[in-house]
Amino acid sequence: MISDVVTKNGMYYILDANGKEIARDWASNTGELLGFSSEFIVFLKNNMYYTRDEKLKEIARDWKSSLGEFRNVAGHSANFLHNKLIYTRDSKLKEISRRWA
Repeated sequence: MISDVVTKNGMYYILDANGKEIARDWASNTGELLGFSSEFIVFLKNNMYYTRDEKLKEIARDWKSSLGEFRNVAGHSANFLHNKLIYTRDSKLKEISRRWA
């Protein structure tokens, strides 16, 4: 379970609730950190969103142009704003629901 993500010297460190390192990788490999929950992490790299697990293994990816602007991540889902609608998506970036912004 992800408790924190720390950036140090160009590297992301994934920490558990005890502060123990679970995984690490270079920011140049993973992209820009946008948000995280206890379940997964969202990165943006080359106009593509990536979701990754606590070991930084890729779960899913999709183009920014398809998903829209990232809003937030919480629990098992993430929200994106696209065409005046807010889409709630799971860690595999599959649509759960949508509503008007």
